[in-house]
Amino acid sequence: MNETLDIALIQTDLIWENALENRKSLTQKIRALTPKIDLIVLPEMFTTGFTMNASEMAETMQGDTVNWLVQMAKEKECAITGSIIINEAGNYYNRLVFMFPNGEFEYYDKHQLFTLAKEHEVFTAGQKEVIVDYLGWKIKPQICYDLRFPVWARNTSEYDVLLYVASWPKPRINAWDTLLKARAIENMSYCIGVNRVGIDGKGYEYNGHSAVYDVLGNSVIDENPLEKETIEYAVLDKNHIQEVRQKLAFLEDRDLFKLL
Repeated sequence: MNETLDIALIQTDLIWENALENRKSLTQKIRALTPKIDLIVLPEMFTTGFTMNASEMAETMQGDTVNWLVQMAKEKECAITGSIIINEAGNYYNRLVFMFPNGEFEYYDKHQLFTLAKEHEVFTAGQKEVIVDYLGWKIKPQICYDLRFPVWARNTSEYDVLLYVASWPKPRINAWDTLLKARAIENMSYCIGVNRVGIDGKGYEYNGHSAVYDVLGNSVIDENPLEKETIEYAVLDKNHIQEVRQKLAFLEDRDLFKLL
């Protein structure tokens, strides 16, 4: 078990609906990481941007991007995660793949589909809560719009880290900033959020604000949010979680229920 977890957050622009060029760009960024990293986090739909053109953009779990994740994870000897469009049995999923260094993986399908963009008309919603066990850390992955729904994120599983990958647009960035901090505080866990930057093929602008908050809602990285391509680093500390939860046992007063 690792007492600390070293994270790299890759806040990047994305080339609209061009998986090959996005993988090339991200390969350069990942290979340029110099510190020893345990986990690299990429944005939502990191190969395409947030497109509803699933019929043309979807891959399979045996496709080029999953194989690329295997290659990058092995090369950097760390885990890598982010979401991509997957076609499985005729259904399209906005799927976060958590790739381990040994080439094994777990995945989470976005539960709360973004009806404003008609995501629910194209994609199938995931129904399963996923807790990834990595280096002794329990990580709960979520995707973008999931952030607005606290019940789906509620810490009933004793997880250590809540992780969001996103394509969250600039006009609503205040909600992103506020809700990430709130999720950390109410669940007494670290909360990581990685958002993209740039303008997509539909003309929507994204301004990053990727962040990491600790159990008390304090920022672990620069408190002045960056709005350009950047790589942010953070170190999570298991002792911080244990000490605060022992001193402030708020989770013991939570409502008891089970997610689907």
